[in-house]
Parts: sequence; C-alpha cells; structure tokens
Amino acid sequence: MRSVRTAHAVITGLGTAVRGLPGPEGLLGPLPADHRRAADPVSRLTGRGLRYKDRATKLALVAARDALGAAGLTDEAGALTVPGERVGVSVSTNYGNVDTVCETVGTIAESSYLATSPMMLPATSSNVVASWVAITHGLRGANLTLCNGPTSGLDAVNWARLLIGSGRVERMLVVGVEPDNPAVRHVTDRPGPDADETGGAPDLFDGAVALVVESPASAEARGARPLAAIGAYARRGGHADAVAEVRALQPGPVGLWCVPEHPEGVRAPAPALGAAAGSVPVHDLSALHGAASGALGVLQCAAAAVWLNGRGAAGDDMVLVSAGTGDAGGDDAGAALILAAPDAVAPRLAGSTR
Repeated sequence: MRSVRTAHAVITGLGTAVRGLPGPEGLLGPLPADHRRAADPVSRLTGRGLRYKDRATKLALVAARDALGAAGLTDEAGALTVPGERVGVSVSTNYGNVDTVCETVGTIAESSYLATSPMMLPATSSNVVASWVAITHGLRGANLTLCNGPTSGLDAVNWARLLIGSGRVERMLVVGVEPDNPAVRHVTDRPGPDADETGGAPDLFDGAVALVVESPASAEARGARPLAAIGAYARRGGHADAVAEVRALQPGPVGLWCVPEHPEGVRAPAPALGAAAGSVPVHDLSALHGAASGALGVLQCAAAAVWLNGRGAAGDDMVLVSAGTGDAGGDDAGAALILAAPDAVAPRLAGSTR
C-alpha cells in the first residue's frame, strides 16, 4: 500500500518518561551510566486510580502530562486550557498491556472467567492506554491506538497529521510507549535484565515519549513556538522505497538520519538518500535506549525536534526518520518521515501535493 503526504502540522510540545532522563533534551545521547538506579518515572504519578493501570498506561500518562504542559495547553493545576473536543490522542504500542492480557488469560485458564476482576477486564482492551490518556486530560477528539509493528510510531504521527489536516481536530497528542516487564520479555523471548548491571544500554526500551502535534494556524493563534514541522511521509513495502518517496518530495539537505532498529543495524546510507548521503550522521536510537518497537517512531520524532530546535528555527537542515526494514529485514513494511525547522517548511504548510 502506497501512502504519501506533505506537511501541514507542527510539533509544539514534548514529554518523556524514561528512567535516567530528566527530559527530552537527553534523547540524542546515551543514558547515564547509573540509569538503572534512577527513579522510576511512574513514581511521578500521585493520587487515586493508579492501582488497576498497567505500566504502559502509567508511563504514557507521565509523558502526556509533560507534553501538554510544555506545549502550553494546560494550566498550573494541569487542567486543559483549550476545548477538549478539538484535541485527539494517537498512541503507538505493540506490547502495551500484554501483562494484563497474560494475567487475565492465565486466570481464566486456571479458574474460569468467574475468577477475573471486573476492574481488570476492561484493561485488556488494546486501546486502554489511549483511553486513559484521553479520560485523564479531557481529550474528547479522535482516539486511536496503532499496534502494527515496527512502523507503528511513525504511522501514529502521520495519522495525527491527517486528522488535523482533515479538520477533525486542531491538535493531537501522540504517545509512543513500550514497557519492560516479564510478560514483554516472555513474548519477545528475551532474558531478564541483570539487576546488578549499572552501565550500558538496555536491551529493551522501557518508557514513553509524547508529542503535541497541531496545525500551524492553531499554534500561531495562541502564540506557541513550533519545535519542528512534519514533512513528507511514506509507508512502502521496503525501507529504501519509503526513503526514496520522501526524498523525492523533499530533496533538501538532510542533517541527521534516525535509522530503524535492526539486529545488524542500518549503518550504510540507502542509495535513495541522494548524492550527499555519505556525509549524513546516522543515529540509532535503539542502540541508545533499547529495542523500542512501537515507541521508536515517536521517540525518533521527539529526538529530531530536539535536534532541530537546538540548531535554531532558521536552519535549513532536515531530519530523516525511518522505521521498519521491510523487504530487507523481514518486516512487513518500512516507513519514512521528514521533519524540518518550521521556517524551512513554511511555504509548504498550507496544502498537500498528494
């Protein structure tokens, strides 16, 4: 299936819930040597109602709260300051609430459904993370969960942009989250982490990253400063084909390339990147934060926004982010997305070419 769109949305807020990182600014660097001993970001949640929420939901709530606050959409008390019906939620997670599902299935197998908890059964829904984020913050717009493999995170960002471009909503909160727990390690066939290890990158990502995506007009109307503009997107059967599509739509200089996670890594620039590919720094976020699955695309977009914002809004460099290896690695597809400094894409924001 071929899918390509051009930019009509900007990122105005970032939030993270990653052990060892105080905020999004650290996404492009390695985790601190003692990150395993750092405070669990879930500990930042207080109040009632947490008992029956799974880890993925709790991590998403932390990142979502920070992103909304950073975008200026909540007040000091955390209350939404814009109409909730014009704000939607798009969540990407491939493993999400697998711990709750496995526990419930085990209980039914052992003692029948009569032994299940009426509080836990609703939490087996694959949309539970997006639902709780929306309920907690009063976001009554479109509500989506994507769990379609390696491209899921970039697909969630694209769906947010499409919903904004179609007029369904003015803003979307996009969350990428994956938990590291025994259930996830069971289904991914990975051994448990060494509790005594204090250095090195984790083998599985355990955290959440959130973006506030909105229309340029919405951001301008409330005086919000965009961190990045969302440009061309493509999802194709192969990674190189997806990269070629977005490069054809936006052929400007690429200053950073965030590559898919892959057992051997995607180190060499794809021929479709263009003649200057050899000079493009390649950044593998999975090597820094662990295999991120459905969270990777959102993690990449947040890191790209940090990089672009650090260079200043007048910079003409773009960031290419890509997920899923498609034909090259056995995944069902590859996706690619361009992010740019808002000023660099401003002439293209008003419409789309495809």
